[in-house]
Amino acid sequence: MSELLASIDQRTKLVGENRLELLLFQLNSQQIFAMNVFKVREVIAVPRMIKMPGSHENLCGVASLRGMSVPIVDLCKAIRMPKRPLGENQNVIITEYNRSVQGFLIGPVLNITNLSWSDILPPPKSAGKNNYLTAFTHIENKGKKQIVEIIDVEKVLAEIVAYDTQVSEKVLDDDVNTHLRGRKVLIVDDSATARAQIVDTLNQVGIQVIECNDGLQALKLLRSWANQGKKVTDEILMMFTDAEMPEMDGYMLTAEVRGDPRMSDLYITLNTSLSGSFNEAMVEKVGCDNFISKFQPDLLVTAAQTRMKQLLNKK
Repeated sequence: MSELLASIDQRTKLVGENRLELLLFQLNSQQIFAMNVFKVREVIAVPRMIKMPGSHENLCGVASLRGMSVPIVDLCKAIRMPKRPLGENQNVIITEYNRSVQGFLIGPVLNITNLSWSDILPPPKSAGKNNYLTAFTHIENKGKKQIVEIIDVEKVLAEIVAYDTQVSEKVLDDDVNTHLRGRKVLIVDDSATARAQIVDTLNQVGIQVIECNDGLQALKLLRSWANQGKKVTDEILMMFTDAEMPEMDGYMLTAEVRGDPRMSDLYITLNTSLSGSFNEAMVEKVGCDNFISKFQPDLLVTAAQTRMKQLLNKK
């Protein structure tokens, strides 16, 4: 398994090229599921776990890994699939999301596949709001096409750890927020859970939110305004975008915006669960104005206030 993930660091160059690599695995059926390799620290055999009294029902327990206490999530149970006993084909994916480390109990690990984000599609609307997928794609397996389902990890985690969207009083600038009330921002994220968190946060200072599910949808919206002769910066104060999304990622979206003189001055904040050190480099590469790791309500509001101050100072 270590050989499978040994070259993850080399794969980071795919981010920003509208490409990704997926770690494919199974749970308790022939269905294939996936997570982005870039969020995976390692894959290990099922470790010894301690069940914590009163812990969430979706947690198998807590494992001690390299001096760190890591909660292990029963992924089958978390996405409401039938459970099966631990067996020889069970593994644990250790991941980093939203500045926290956690493990996911899974079944057999299959392989890693390299894809373009344009090959990743959002789930159909008929799937309903309660599904646990952010996207799906197809792969060739033994001459047959198989569906790969990409799990909405942020939703899984949000059901275990309730994220507080309350903004601290200390960061609120009433003078600036007077000008923010009624202003619009565009948020771009494939996770409905993540979008809801941002909406709840920004609504506290009177900001209205326009939502897009992926980078391509957002780019089409921005271009439609420009094609109508509208100034994009008059329509929205700024844009918050996730990095990983179906069809077009946040890096490519930013590059497309910066390459269009009709909207190149749009203020863009990258808001992602990917590691901060990497994104600081990517922000500079593609031309984002700011980077915030998820989920930090105070920093979301601070970003909006900072942008508003910049505009007020120009007057």
